[in-house]
Amino acid sequence: MDFNAWSVPLPAAMHTASGKPRRIGVELEMIGLSVSEVSRMVASHLNGKVREDTPYEHFITGDDAGEWGVELDYAYLKELGREQPADVEMLAVLNEVAEGVLRAGAEAIVPVEIVSPPLPIQRLADIQALIARLRSAGAKGSGAGVTYAFGMQFNPELPDLEAATISGYLKAFFCLYDWLAARSKVDLTRRLTGFSAAFPESYVRKVVDPEYWPDQAQLIDDYLSDNPSRNRALDMLPLFMHLDEKRLRAVVDDPRVKPRPTLHYRLPNCEIHRKDWGIHLAWGDWLVVESLAADRDRLNNLCSAYAAWLDKPLSRLFDNWADEVAAMPGVSSGT
Repeated sequence: MDFNAWSVPLPAAMHTASGKPRRIGVELEMIGLSVSEVSRMVASHLNGKVREDTPYEHFITGDDAGEWGVELDYAYLKELGREQPADVEMLAVLNEVAEGVLRAGAEAIVPVEIVSPPLPIQRLADIQALIARLRSAGAKGSGAGVTYAFGMQFNPELPDLEAATISGYLKAFFCLYDWLAARSKVDLTRRLTGFSAAFPESYVRKVVDPEYWPDQAQLIDDYLSDNPSRNRALDMLPLFMHLDEKRLRAVVDDPRVKPRPTLHYRLPNCEIHRKDWGIHLAWGDWLVVESLAADRDRLNNLCSAYAAWLDKPLSRLFDNWADEVAAMPGVSSGT
């Protein structure tokens, strides 16, 4: 596959309710290159400039879509990098020594993360080409080491923010989750960390009920009751905070949750070291979610089938829902 010539397959819904083109943010985690090396490569790829806020947090400016971030994904290192030393000379020396020791150890196991701004969907081609460039420079991802639990995350804008639209995406995702997880081959280390955890079955059963079409308040309350955590394969907290910050903050006080009118899809691995791996794989699978969410009749039929399958515990010992989904009309990767 020519990663520099990939043509991005597009969803049916390409605009938001306001008529603006839908956008998508992408996050990539990797190891093998330093923050400086990655930021320089991103800047070169985009014809931008690097701004070094700290040794561990760089930003690339010059893209009309907004700033790109490149950072060592390690909260304590980033906090050390932000600190201004006190006037006491010894404190400054101790901070410098501690930071150097932490950095030396962290760069062997902590990923460097690229965070794009919200991009027009067609610009996923830019990230596909960037992946090939980073791989050639030595970037490594999940599977390249037993402790490398690195992911790729999508933040797709929704066509609109109506409760029925959001519910449709949740229903489609739950019906397709086993198939998506099987295709993603989620790394064992990532599964153990829980950063892309599955949803509680009791909540899945509630949502896939064909009669479940709640209003916004009920949708958010039900979600928060069973999922007061960022660690879900499809994290809805940023979206729900955008819609009703007071309601979300009454349950979740995690400062890392920021409001944005997007879903946060956390499931796929980042296997950037593999020559055949690229954004096309996870994006093709996500398009199946898009298609199903937009087709109410097909969605209700699949929800009914999945609910019936969940209600047959003995059959579940021998049947594989992912295989059943793969055999259904309309379920195919858009790669």
